[in-house]
Amino acid sequence: MTKGMIRVATCQFAESFYPRRNAAIILRYMAKAKARRADIVHFHEAALSGYLARPGAPSLDEIDWPAMRAATQAICDQARRLKLWIVLGSAHQLTPPHKPTNCLYLIGPDGSIRDRYDKRFCTGSDLLAYTPGNHFVIFTLNGVRCSLLICYDLRFPELYRRLCTLGVQAIFQSFHNGYTNGPGIHNKIMRQTVQAHAGINYMWVSMNNSSGHYSRWPSVFIQPDGEIIASLPQNRPGIMVNTIDTTRQYYDASRPFRLRAIRGILHSGRLIHDPRQQNRRCL
Repeated sequence: MTKGMIRVATCQFAESFYPRRNAAIILRYMAKAKARRADIVHFHEAALSGYLARPGAPSLDEIDWPAMRAATQAICDQARRLKLWIVLGSAHQLTPPHKPTNCLYLIGPDGSIRDRYDKRFCTGSDLLAYTPGNHFVIFTLNGVRCSLLICYDLRFPELYRRLCTLGVQAIFQSFHNGYTNGPGIHNKIMRQTVQAHAGINYMWVSMNNSSGHYSRWPSVFIQPDGEIIASLPQNRPGIMVNTIDTTRQYYDASRPFRLRAIRGILHSGRLIHDPRQQNRRCL
């Protein structure tokens, strides 16, 4: 594929708290993604582990870490066989008594874990089950500078602004808004918030979600002008393959002044000193 382009397989399914069962689904999606010539396969938050902060989750001392490691290794082995990059939502065990992190493993096409993003902003309920993260993950795939984020991170535009200054062009952001009691505010704001981040910072975004019923919105793929160009059906498992193409130019109204604004210059053009401008109570 041309440099500056990536074929992204964005996946969603209804995960359980059984890593071997989840891994079997993940392996099938990886094979489908390879058949559709994907370069990287993106899975939702906690796709392998199950979301440990939701009702019905096992307690921290009941997590089957050997099963989790065996399932992760099977996915790594499959990545090597298929020569695929994988963004895998899971949980990462820390030294007891510390709680695990809510993580995305970045697995390379050689089957190795290249890096791990730990969810930086955890909700109040998250913090009962998880330890927050402390770092960004940035990697380059076929000339495209990419990064990883998780769910509640979307509430903090400072993360996207920082990634923008670091030259990130594409974000793989994994969510878990599934197994809820029905429609809520997330139906109306989650996709729209990430669309705004994409358009304001000129970034591609693969944004997926668990399809565990009721999932409050389906997985989507967003181009740098903020437009959703593809979507999966809500509450149903699925896979879609889309292309990040950084060789194309999209509408970007803030481009001329974006970096100035990030540096704290909160105006365009050149300021002047005029008493009629300073006096804000005159006609």
